[in-house]
Amino acid sequence: MNKAVEALDIDSAEVRREAMRIGGERVMRAQTIAVHNPYTGSLVGTVPKGTVDDVRRALSIAKTYRSTLTRYERYAICQRAAAIIRSRAAEISDLITSECGICKKDSLYEVGRACDVFIFAGNAALNDDGQIFSCDLTPHGKSRKVYTLHEPLQGVIAAITPFNHPLNQVAHKVAPSIATNNRMLLKPTEKTPLSALLLADILYEAGLPPEMFAVVTGDPAQIADEMLTSADVDLVTFTGGIAVGKSIAAKAVYKRQVLELGGNDPLIVMEDADLDEAATLAATGSYKNSGQRCTAIKRMLVHEIVADAFVERLVAKTRAWTYGNPMDPDLDMGTVIDAAAAQQFESRVNDAIAHGAKLLVGNVRRGALYSPTVLDHVDPTMNVVRTETFGPISPVIRFKTIDDAIRIANGTPYGLSSSVCTNRLDYITRLVAELNVGSVNIREVPGYRLELTPFGGIKDSGLGYKEGVQEAMKSFTNVKTYSLPW
Repeated sequence: MNKAVEALDIDSAEVRREAMRIGGERVMRAQTIAVHNPYTGSLVGTVPKGTVDDVRRALSIAKTYRSTLTRYERYAICQRAAAIIRSRAAEISDLITSECGICKKDSLYEVGRACDVFIFAGNAALNDDGQIFSCDLTPHGKSRKVYTLHEPLQGVIAAITPFNHPLNQVAHKVAPSIATNNRMLLKPTEKTPLSALLLADILYEAGLPPEMFAVVTGDPAQIADEMLTSADVDLVTFTGGIAVGKSIAAKAVYKRQVLELGGNDPLIVMEDADLDEAATLAATGSYKNSGQRCTAIKRMLVHEIVADAFVERLVAKTRAWTYGNPMDPDLDMGTVIDAAAAQQFESRVNDAIAHGAKLLVGNVRRGALYSPTVLDHVDPTMNVVRTETFGPISPVIRFKTIDDAIRIANGTPYGLSSSVCTNRLDYITRLVAELNVGSVNIREVPGYRLELTPFGGIKDSGLGYKEGVQEAMKSFTNVKTYSLPW
């Protein structure tokens, strides 16, 4: 067993009893939801089980409020929030690790990313976002000019976030909302709500009017529908699974929707690739954040000529990838979100083995701990790669030609991101053109991006609308056009 599985004492932290944040008030409820540490099982904290009335009240307060923050004031709030987050990085990282089980290396990285989100959003708030069109461009034109400006939505933005990035996913929703002078109601997942509540307090400390950002916690089966159907909501932004995303699309109906629904991202290794580089990207892309990223490498498509050499390198890197107690700062990986998830990964790997795949390393489970795992000779029809497996598994699929690689890569309902290892321009141009995904990264992991740049998928990975600070700000505004004599 990996030596890093030895326990450290992390049960001594004080249990957090949190309240919802509604219109500047801290609201408690008799019924609560418990948040447990995935590694120890200990109680990290509790949050209120909010009601439909809580959602309605939060929406009413937000809908009524009209922000008068200037661009500079929005910039300053975002910059102060980033500074506060950075100054409390160790504490925030501990909370992230405690509630979702990712290791300290990953949670500290997430804190840094959240800082970037607020810095980019603050800077973007300073940009003049209008356009000017001259009207004398045709024979029947006039001496006028048409102008555009971006205004906040009339209604509230309803945001629903997942467990795997409990701080940064929230930052990607609320920072563009602040930058565009909107009001937002957030429902973080009941699995990891504590980081979101802490971020709300940081934003209030940074000067954000509480009416502009409320957080309601609770059972989604009881309160989510109100966020989707309320007349007070103009836009729904959701990150999570396909089934829930499609349910949201069906219920929200005549509302703007930004849905980021996961991926089944391939790493494609061509015969000319630098195999050391490819194996390093493969391990990093599969195991960072315990494999719990929509842009994690979920399938490794490797040219048969170099497959043996690639797999040898990948196995070596996987054996060296330490995992165990997520609070140990020296480890490379912590737990997955809970024991049920780990059991699902073990079951899918066992099923692949039963159908002919070869287990080379891993498939060790203890509670919510699941080891980095390499499977070779995986067939594209196997369940471990046919659907999104949201954990630290490296399934290797061998192919003969670039046509095979493109066919296999496009052969799932997902279309989020991808990674390509090659130096041949003809391969690069074909893969960029023919992969049915939202992004293609050459000699980098699928998840590489700036917090500023457009991000999102097509097919079952989303509706094609992008996230990332700039694209989210576009989605979060209405364009008004006006004209003047000129």
